[in-house]
Amino acid sequence: MSEKNNISKKLVILGAGESGVGAAYLAQQQGFDVFVSDMGTIAGKYKTQLQNWNIRFEEGQHTESEILNATEVVKSPGIPEEAAMVKKLRAQGTPVISEIEFAGRYTDAKMICITGSNGKTTTTALTYHILSKAGLNVGLAGNIGKSFAYQVATEQFDYYVLEISSFMLDDMYRFKADIAILLNITPDHLDRYDYKLENYVASKFRITQNQTAADYFIYCADDEETIKGMESRTFGAQQLPFSIINKIQPGAYLNQDDNIIIQTNQLQETFIMSINELALQGKHNIHNSMASGIVAKVLELRNSTIRESMGDFKNIEHRLEQLGKISGINFVNDSKATNVNSTWYALESTPKEIILIMGGVDKGNDYTMLNDLVKQKVKAIVCLGKDNQRIHDAFKGLVTEIVDTQSAQEAVYVAYHLAKKGDTVLLSPACASYDLFKSYEDRGDQFKKAVMDL
Repeated sequence: MSEKNNISKKLVILGAGESGVGAAYLAQQQGFDVFVSDMGTIAGKYKTQLQNWNIRFEEGQHTESEILNATEVVKSPGIPEEAAMVKKLRAQGTPVISEIEFAGRYTDAKMICITGSNGKTTTTALTYHILSKAGLNVGLAGNIGKSFAYQVATEQFDYYVLEISSFMLDDMYRFKADIAILLNITPDHLDRYDYKLENYVASKFRITQNQTAADYFIYCADDEETIKGMESRTFGAQQLPFSIINKIQPGAYLNQDDNIIIQTNQLQETFIMSINELALQGKHNIHNSMASGIVAKVLELRNSTIRESMGDFKNIEHRLEQLGKISGINFVNDSKATNVNSTWYALESTPKEIILIMGGVDKGNDYTMLNDLVKQKVKAIVCLGKDNQRIHDAFKGLVTEIVDTQSAQEAVYVAYHLAKKGDTVLLSPACASYDLFKSYEDRGDQFKKAVMDL
């Protein structure tokens, strides 16, 4: 699917992170005149790669004469539409696309694309695990792992499992998912969507664009916003819903004996597995496992392989990561929970009694959706952030103790002394990390070190 005659075409890449640098390498391989521009400082490893590949780049500025004469621009998903340079490019009609859109032109691999407000990283990793274990030649990319574009340039995969964010979807036009999964829609990133939920919903449904009757759309029939969004839209693909409330065929459902039942067509042997055997526990993870299981059945993988994979899967780092027990107290690292919805999922899937470590940079959070779970399950809250007032205001009266801490080490020490044998210390911040930490990974790593140092 190569488009080799690109030597006269100038491709500009805005943003020199994982996706941008990968796109630059693929573009150079495909014969484009490539220029990379980043308003910030380019990380050392990416700068070295660009230098080694002799790709022109700049950092700390955007040179208009270089950028505005591009034939096409690949934009990092982190750069908003309001950015001055993006506005200028749009005004003059220069196509601005995502790395996924660009790289998709140069591979014939089957695309399994997963989006949703919550659970997409876990579902992407689980789907990849099942397909790998079944012996398929499969790559993992998107919001997770190595750049999709770089893999297209250097590998020859037959399948890709791609975690796709709404920001990526916004700049995808001709790209098509062979199998599209929409897990759920809850308000998130609304600052990028004029604070209108319907704009965010429209972005999520772009996962289904260009699909035909040969393709599949897998979605959660229990998710209110998804069902509402489907009412006003038409879909070219075959629909395979999943539910833990109602019996659904074809698709997946939970029967009265707590077995997942999956059947995607009448000719197939039905897949049956008890939820107690799943590696991923908690109600939302039944949804995630169902979505991955439907993909596996669509690809006609053996039931024994699917069952084994769903039972031995290890979740990704910093996402409900079990760290083990100290003095009979269970420690869980969920540093990736940077919004209230993610913390709700963490509380929902963790048995009581919980010492909850939360806090950080509050993005205008509404904590009320946590009230019931906090009342039922949380003994104490340990705040980990520079300004914890909103957490105090939200949960005063719901828990007996709310303690302020200023470091991961202090938070772990305090939580450990508040906990008893059989309790769980759960780091699930509901906030961004950059008041005390470099990233949610840094926050999770410091938490893990502090636990090991107890």
